[in-house]
Amino acid sequence: MKKILKYSGFLVLLLVLQSCSSVKVAADYDKAVDFKAYKTFAFFKPGIDKAEINDLDKRRILRAIEAELMAKGYTKSDNPDVLVSIFTKSREKVNVYNNNYGYGPYGYGWGWSPYYGNNTTVSTSTEGVLYVDLIDANKKEMIWQGMGTGYLDQDIDKKNELIKEFVSKILENYPPEIETK
Repeated sequence: MKKILKYSGFLVLLLVLQSCSSVKVAADYDKAVDFKAYKTFAFFKPGIDKAEINDLDKRRILRAIEAELMAKGYTKSDNPDVLVSIFTKSREKVNVYNNNYGYGPYGYGWGWSPYYGNNTTVSTSTEGVLYVDLIDANKKEMIWQGMGTGYLDQDIDKKNELIKEFVSKILENYPPEIETK
């Protein structure tokens, strides 16, 4: 029982830290693929050219993907095993908060009372989705897709860090660990 109590604090801290991440990710892959056979990669230019983002952000994403894959032991090659493509989507979210209740003077300033007024706050944010597709270069078939969803920032320094976080979180579970029977 003492061991459970000892480690429960750590587990709660881990859950809290994980829930604080600004990027939500998901991945899907072909379970029939032997991911250990892939050692080299290149970017799939036709797919990347279709991504609807500016060239600066596109380069930031590609540099982050390259760094992550190289850290995993992959090598960039002109004759790759895997082609990497990206796809992006974004949408503007409008948040309206109505708080029509307050406390203030009433009746010619003779006292204080609760009142109903008009206290509306409107804010906007941009939610972005980044898809990273890995394609078998010989078969021209998608073998893995990762997706990250989060809120974007226009500040350049924050944007660089956010893109690195997006890519890192998306590629965190690549290659997938496939259980052998």
